[in-house]
Amino acid sequence: MANFESHIAWRYLFSKKGHNAINIVSGISAVAVGVVTAAMICVLSVMNGFGALVEHMFSEFDPALMIVPTTGQTLRTDTEPIASLYAREDIEAVSMQLEQTALIRYKDHQLPARVMGVDDLFTRTANIDSIITDGFYSVWDGAFDRAVLGRGLAAQIGINAHFTGALHLYAPERTEKINMLRPDKSLRHEHAFIAGTFAVNQVEYDDQLILVSLPLAQRLFDYDEHTATALRIHPKEGVKISNLKSQIAYLLGHEYRVLDRYEQQQDFFRILRIEKLLTILLLVFILIIASFNIIGSLSMLIIDKSEDIRILSHMGADESTIRRVFLLEGWFISSLGTICGLAAGVLLCLGQQHFGWLTLGNGAEYIISAYPVQVLWWDVLLVAAIVLALGFAAAYYPSRKINLA
Repeated sequence: MANFESHIAWRYLFSKKGHNAINIVSGISAVAVGVVTAAMICVLSVMNGFGALVEHMFSEFDPALMIVPTTGQTLRTDTEPIASLYAREDIEAVSMQLEQTALIRYKDHQLPARVMGVDDLFTRTANIDSIITDGFYSVWDGAFDRAVLGRGLAAQIGINAHFTGALHLYAPERTEKINMLRPDKSLRHEHAFIAGTFAVNQVEYDDQLILVSLPLAQRLFDYDEHTATALRIHPKEGVKISNLKSQIAYLLGHEYRVLDRYEQQQDFFRILRIEKLLTILLLVFILIIASFNIIGSLSMLIIDKSEDIRILSHMGADESTIRRVFLLEGWFISSLGTICGLAAGVLLCLGQQHFGWLTLGNGAEYIISAYPVQVLWWDVLLVAAIVLALGFAAAYYPSRKINLA
């Protein structure tokens, strides 16, 4: 019986109708569904592309895993659980970082900045050389303390890698009261010479961050050599990040949090997911409007095929069988648009990915020259499921109006 219903519905899809308008409306319905489907694939793929681009930029600086204290700002590295990390065979490097806010000054310019002290293993947890835009990376040259600034921060304070003057850093005394008569005496002071600038192309890094040696940061913020605000973990090649994360979290207990790259930039990726969800909802709303064409074309077809309905009824087809015929007819219209839309959307995205048809502008003004695109097959399956479900719902309403009585 199912084959009979689908056979009749398939013939109705391509057969000539009694009124040419029905063919036109049916064609418009399929085209509308196809266009919206292709648009959903393209928009989601572009959003995936931008997300992957930013994720790559973050990954140049952020470690694979980061350990931070659950409460407070600092952690001790001379405890037994932390010390055991250095002996693990699945970890290539454990790097300490100490990050707090300080005032930086160069000649007559001064502004607050996030000062991050890093140790010698920092370069094994971050691909820092790939994001250096001027000068070179160095926080200690064997004789003098060096500093590497975010490109935006360097521009704000009026300095670059070729300046020879010292950059001064100030932080309030952590363990002493501020002298209200001489507040300048309550500040700890260090200085460093600029070595280079870097760019992650993210404001929280480029406009706010300065890298210095870990000993300088510990002196500036008045901490001993076993104090850090976070530990940066770089696993050995082939180690699965999720497994290592769960093992370290179990080892360290509830006093520490182990963050992967997504959790380190949790706010950004949460906003990206919300934007993607809102985009899907907006396109689904447009698709619902397009689905009204299916309701109209199917209603017109039912009227046009009223004689066929009577013939099928006299031949023994019951009401539910005839309803399924027209339900399948409407779903075939939606499916045809879905298949064409998916194919068009994927081909457009792959073409943009390989040829860069749509450009962003001059390469000197933008990070990339063309819109980034990343086709995720679960997005394709999600779009197909949404479109086919809405197509089925649109066909269900008019088919239920068939009444043989």
